[in-house]
Amino acid sequence: MPRLSLYKPEKGNDYKFIDRQASEMFQAGGTDVYLHKLLGANTDPANATADQPNYASTAVTNIQDLLFLENRDRKYDQEIYRIRGLYNVQNIDFNLSQFGLFIDNDTLYMTVHINDFIKYIGRKPISGDVIELPHLRDDFALNDFDISLPRYYQITDVGRASEGFSVTWFPHLYRLKLTKITDSQQFADIFNKPMLDANGDPVVGGSPTLKDLLSTYNKEIEINNQVVAQAEADAPKSGYETRQFYTLAVDPNTGKPVLETADETTLDASQMSYRANDNNARPVRTGYTGYLIGDGFPQNGYDFGFGIQFPEAPGVDDFFLRTDFFPNRLFRFDGPSHAWVKVEDAVRMTMTNNDARATQKTSFINNNNYTYSDQVAVDLIELSAGQTVVNTRILFATGSTALYVVIKQGITQLDYAVSEYPTLFSYYVNTLGDTVLRITLPLVNSEQAIVPYAGQWTVTLYNSREAQRQSLSKALKPKADL
Repeated sequence: MPRLSLYKPEKGNDYKFIDRQASEMFQAGGTDVYLHKLLGANTDPANATADQPNYASTAVTNIQDLLFLENRDRKYDQEIYRIRGLYNVQNIDFNLSQFGLFIDNDTLYMTVHINDFIKYIGRKPISGDVIELPHLRDDFALNDFDISLPRYYQITDVGRASEGFSVTWFPHLYRLKLTKITDSQQFADIFNKPMLDANGDPVVGGSPTLKDLLSTYNKEIEINNQVVAQAEADAPKSGYETRQFYTLAVDPNTGKPVLETADETTLDASQMSYRANDNNARPVRTGYTGYLIGDGFPQNGYDFGFGIQFPEAPGVDDFFLRTDFFPNRLFRFDGPSHAWVKVEDAVRMTMTNNDARATQKTSFINNNNYTYSDQVAVDLIELSAGQTVVNTRILFATGSTALYVVIKQGITQLDYAVSEYPTLFSYYVNTLGDTVLRITLPLVNSEQAIVPYAGQWTVTLYNSREAQRQSLSKALKPKADL
């Protein structure tokens, strides 16, 4: 018995005859299908790692992320291929029998001719190829009747169609499973393409890219921002608002309210002290206790000062808010003990998850800072507000080899990676004839970076940095294992 060969078997004339007939069926009764051919995954050579390697060539068999087995940044052919396909048109029905609204039949199953597909595309269909159905374009878009909205589907599965097997037992058809695509990272290469008219020219006065026309991202962000804005208006801060309530002073010996009466020479309810023998009695702290009520304000609208250090000559029962505490802490100067006594912490914060919510959790979760090491050079420079060019006194031969730049004044810091901004470093010749380093602040998110405040700034160059927020396994890994 002869051993089976791994090479292509020689097919007889009966197969070729049937295959030609199958091809004619698609040419006569099929529909045009535009195919966006998947070439592979885009890789980042500058940040290549073991689990996200940089491949020598682009191929559909490359895996971008070996840890999660994903190809998130896909690259598609700029040329669009036209093939013929067959599928059953079906109504899109909504299923209300479950909790929620579901679409049962939004998945299409299309058959294509095997040999014709290989002939025009150069390979078999694979998961990730994107198909556009021109006959399903929406010619009556709500925003612009002059533009028809295309309909895109992704191939999620490929197999041999059972109806494509002939009497010779050879297959002639591929069966493709298609699902609609959305504006996601995988299809950015398609959605970011400019819109073209019938002649292949950019659309005049139209949307610059397919993403701007087809994606719902901008509308979803707008809806989300308005919902957040309304929530912030309804509940500006966490906890409970008590500033509008008046707090009675209570005698610590009897527990009875200490009130000013009509026969008093001066009436000032806000100046009341807690002391029983004091003519001007006021409460030590707000009369309300509970979870998240501290706002950093004294009760009854009493005047207070604020700063990073206490005043030198405070008065009895003066209030002072220390802004260098995190969160800010309100103190009262106690007369008998001549000491500042804690009243409360300003723990009421906005509920929006951004850096404006000054809490320890926010600064930890949203921490994008780096810790720099391996210092190359440092210089102290007087800068003006709004300045974009920094002329240092660091020799160009020394500073130009640095990988990172940190420009700092107090808690304000500007830091840049030289590899991300090619125009960051240049040079000039000073009065002594030395070639020294010049730093030109770059464009960050399409906005020109500037020096925010005038004064003395420290310019430091480093060769190493490490993210402050990182996984526990990496933070605890010994340096010898890195």
